This record gives sequence, structure tokens and C-alpha cells, in this order.
Amino acid sequence: MKFRNLATAILCFGLVVLSCKKDDDDDGPIVVPPRDRQEVYDENILEIEAYLSTHFYNYEEFEQNDAYSNLSTFPYTVTPNDNFEIVFDTIAGANSDKIPLINQVSSKIVKDSDGIPCTLYYLNVREGRGGDIHPIDQVFANYKGFLVDGTLFDSTVSGVPFYLTSVGTQLGVVDGFKEGLIMFKAREAFTENLDGTVTNHNHGIGAVFVPSGLGYFSQTQNNIPAYSNMIFSFRPEKRILLDHDMDGVFSYLEDINNDGNNFNDDTDGDGIPDFLDVDDDGDGVLTKDEIERNTYNQNESMQPFTTYEAAETYFNVNAAPGELLYSITDNNDGTFTLKTVIYIDSNGNGTPDYLDPTYPG
Repeated sequence: MKFRNLATAILCFGLVVLSCKKDDDDDGPIVVPPRDRQEVYDENILEIEAYLSTHFYNYEEFEQNDAYSNLSTFPYTVTPNDNFEIVFDTIAGANSDKIPLINQVSSKIVKDSDGIPCTLYYLNVREGRGGDIHPIDQVFANYKGFLVDGTLFDSTVSGVPFYLTSVGTQLGVVDGFKEGLIMFKAREAFTENLDGTVTNHNHGIGAVFVPSGLGYFSQTQNNIPAYSNMIFSFRPEKRILLDHDMDGVFSYLEDINNDGNNFNDDTDGDGIPDFLDVDDDGDGVLTKDEIERNTYNQNESMQPFTTYEAAETYFNVNAAPGELLYSITDNNDGTFTLKTVIYIDSNGNGTPDYLDPTYPG
């Protein structure tokens, strides 16, 4: 996938662009430093906002159908919008009356690698009703990536998973794409078709408009010139919750300060982030031995959960102290399975055992 973050490899070459042109008395290639990030961003955001003001998406096609599929009965009543694809076009001629994207997008501020605040615009066609997508997750998504001039540089279907954050040899995506995806939810349910394919239901549908500072900036990629803005349209159809250190706590839950960065959470100060540390509090007891996990396939009246909402409601009413819901899984037979983790707090001091070096004391 061309959008993968190659920053680690590029850093090995000093983050410079080399010119092959030399003067006769030159001893080597000319080193051209990257442009000023603030200057580039100022240009990028003007181009993005110009695009948003002069283009629209096929919102009328989406509005012709129910936004979400009805999952109250099985087989599910499916809306064509589960396979809806965003198409952008210019506001002109017969399309002069269309609503411009600038009036339909939302925005958030994301800092680039130099700490410069960048406005990231994203289009929320459908948020989705499944599980939240976290910056440290793995995702199966149907997406397309292209430049503002319409050049397609990458695409895939939901059968190909990718990581959102680079960890070790696992290469993540560029920051702008990741920050857009996490504003949406994964599928709520799915249907296995007779031909072996899968139809996903009630996942998010959207797009994100990425300034180069949250993309490749001065790095040139195939079909992506340096300092190029990028646009991604996507359907995040499935998420995988990763547990990098296999300690029983999913990595997204080890972002203790909830800042979206798993690398700055180190409870015991040993230099190893919690999501890579098998003993988070350094008390000599493995994290996996200081938590519990539960799986619920039916409610307290011994009836299976027949809707996503029923499983969620059951948890909200019956959750034990310290119990956290992390997954509601569609069994593809009209029933759902609910999975939870319990953060045990044996001494009642408000800190779960796996983060409390005073327990056992």
C-alpha cells in the first residue's frame, strides 16, 4: 500500500532531497533542505479549501435509501448504503446547484511532526454503529486515495488489513488518514453470502482531506509529488483490537492519559511503554494475572442477545465494578456475543491492580 508511513526508512537518508545536477568544481550532490512547514501548510490549506468550495459528493444517491440497515431481525433488512461509494465532482454546469463540500465537512486540529497545528477536514457521510476505531488498532477498510487533481494513487478492498500506527516492523498509515479514520466506527454486523463473500452492515462511510504536513510532506512517493495534499474516501468495515505485549489488556486501553499516543504511557517508568510491557506497574506480577476477562453469549434470562443494542444495554445494566466492554461480536446467526475486561482493584484505592505497584504490598 503506497500510503504506508515510510518515515523510519526516509530518516536513514537524512530527510533530504538530492539534486543530480552539479557544477564542474562541485565535490558532491547539492543538498536541498525541506521547505518551511508553516509556509507549505499555508499553501496546502488554501488548496484544500478551494477544492472543498468547488466540489460536491453524490449525497443525493446516499439520501435515496435508509442510512442504516435494520438489524432487529435475522436475516437483516439491508440498505444499499452499506456498499455506498463516495464520488466527488466539480460544481459546474448541470451540477451548479449542488451543495459544496465546504458546507458539509467537519474539522479537527491535528499537530504535525513539528508541532504546527493543521486543520484536518473530514466528511462524515455515516458515522457507523459498530465498535470505535482507535489509533493503535488494525483495520480492514475499502478505501481510495487520490490527489486534488483526481489522480488515483492507491486503493484497496476490505479484505486487506493495515495498521494505523507504526510499531516495530508494523508500518502504519500517514497521520492524516489515521486521524480521519478514528472519527468513524467499524461494522455493526455482517452477512455471509452464498458465493463466499461478506456484506458488512452499518460501518462508517467518510472521507478526509489531508494537508501534506500530515501526509508525506517533502517525501516523493509513486504518483505523489512532494508537498501534495491527499484525499481518502473510505469505508472502515472491520477493526482488530491489538494486544501488542499479549498481557491481556488491549493496546488501545493502555493509552492511560487518553491522548491518542500509546508511546508516552509508562506506568513503572522502566522506559517501556505500557502497551509493550508485560508488567505495567513493575510489581513483579504479570499484568495478565491481575485482570479478568468475561464473555457473555446470553442475557440473565438465558436468552441470546438478538441485537447489538440488547447486548450493549445488558452490559450497561449489569456491569461489575471495573468492568469494561470492548467488543460486541455479530455471530452471523441473529445473535451477538459480548466481551469484557475487568480491572480488579483489590485494595479499593481507585487504581486497578495491574497499574498499582503497592498491590500486592
